[in-house]
Parts: sequence; structure tokens; C-alpha cells
Amino acid sequence: MTGRKIAVIDDDPTTLEVVAHCLEGEGYQVLTMSHGRGACEWVARERPDLLILDVVLPFVDGLEICRDVRAKSVVPILMLSARTEEIDKLVGLSVGADDYVTKPFSPREL
Repeated sequence: MTGRKIAVIDDDPTTLEVVAHCLEGEGYQVLTMSHGRGACEWVARERPDLLILDVVLPFVDGLEICRDVRAKSVVPILMLSARTEEIDKLVGLSVGADDYVTKPFSPREL
């Protein structure tokens, strides 16, 4: 899996740490960001193989980032959010996410 790059945008430091640790243990290169400001440009510049994205972020929310990234890229997007209602999942998928996982989550599930 060497060379596979995953970008993770989440404002919770613990979530970033757990996700990065889990994915790095599987051989992925993990890039992290803790807010939405400049996220679309960052994703375009880094060109990850997967984007894991929280919905609730400072400055720019994950739904807007998802919509913008999807308009310019086919990168797979996984929403990782504490919003667990069915409508939240449907909205995430409707703006371009490929999957939606709710917090708390198991690293094995991810």
C-alpha cells in the first residue's frame, strides 16, 4: 500500500490521532487538517487517494467542502461525523460523499 495517501479533515485532535494511527499502521500516508479554511485547495494540491471528512468544522463545514471537492474531483469521500440522524447521512451522500460513518466508530469499521 506504499504511496497511498489519505487526507483527514476533523477538528477533534483525538479523532485525527486515532484515524492517523490506524491508517498509518496499514501502510498509508496520512495528511491531516483540523479546520475547513482552505481545505478545497489543500485537497486539490495534495491529491489524496481518499478524503475522510467531518461535517462540523471551524470556518467551512464539511458539507460545503464535500460539495466543492466533488465538483472538481472524483476522489472517494468518506464522511465521518457525530451527526447520526438519517437526514444527516442522506444530506452527506447527496452532496457527494461516497459513504458516511458515524462517531463513535471502531477503527476496524473505518
